[in-house]
Amino acid sequence: MRVVCPYCFNVNNVPKKESYKKANCGHCKESLLFDDVLELYAENFDSIVVNSQIPVVVDFWAPWCGPCKMMAPEFQKAAKNFALKALFAKVNTQEEQALAQRFDVRSIPTLIVFREGEVIYRMSGAMKEAAIVSLVEGLI
Repeated sequence: MRVVCPYCFNVNNVPKKESYKKANCGHCKESLLFDDVLELYAENFDSIVVNSQIPVVVDFWAPWCGPCKMMAPEFQKAAKNFALKALFAKVNTQEEQALAQRFDVRSIPTLIVFREGEVIYRMSGAMKEAAIVSLVEGLI
């Protein structure tokens, strides 16, 4: 499966397994077992979302949004469960207004899940860690 390195953004081909002990980027040698939340910007959004065969779970948020602030730690905790199974990312809609418009984000937080550039799930409103985990497990 194709996986984009969260450090150098190069595409890697990784054998699909149930679990991984080690997987490093062929270019920068950093671990592909990324279990944090990646910041996406207009410059890197398409290369990551289109080239990833694993789901890319994107939280569209803004720093002034109360529900977004409440969901942020829940989203981060959920990401810890999906190293090399899903990539968790955030888009600051205040800074990246064109991306928010492109995906018709009208309320925040909005969660959009992509697979190979296609939207496979979309939901607005804050979610708890368990709900996010359950959702992503159902999409893997």
